[in-house]
Amino acid sequence: MTDATSGDGTRSGSTAQPVGAKGPDELRQQIEQTRSQLGDTVEELAGKADVKGRAKARAADLRDKAGAMTVQLRSSAAQAGHTVQGRASRAGHAVQDRAGQAGHAVQDKAGRAGHTVERRVPERARGALRSGLAHPRAVLVAGAAAGAVVAAGAVVAAGVLRRRRHGPC
Repeated sequence: MTDATSGDGTRSGSTAQPVGAKGPDELRQQIEQTRSQLGDTVEELAGKADVKGRAKARAADLRDKAGAMTVQLRSSAAQAGHTVQGRASRAGHAVQDRAGQAGHAVQDKAGRAGHTVERRVPERARGALRSGLAHPRAVLVAGAAAGAVVAAGAVVAAGVLRRRRHGPC
């Protein structure tokens, strides 16, 4: 099969080389250039025909990208964890500070109330009040005992009222 030459001396379908060489050196140069182009073309075709090689190269690229993404995600997760930990720590300290302030405020108010009550209580009862403040457990036990007596009296009174309304069982 031969290529037809056009009027300007080039072959149709080729990459525009003049047909005739003007001497042996020019002919050798054209042959070398054609061999080089042919080698490049064969190399490209071989690369396209090597499906298995291209698939392996693509798989290696994807593996590398997945590894890089894994490292990036781990780094992001670690950074997010540190951020959350810092915020939680700051929030805990803020709550602790507020609780301390509230506790001090309650102590101050209780102290002022105690002093106010102490000033208003008659002189005879101040001794008992000081004794109660000095021994809060004893006051608590006495209060519980008084509450138990009141509760027992309420139960007895309820039983008496029920018997009066409904009569003896």
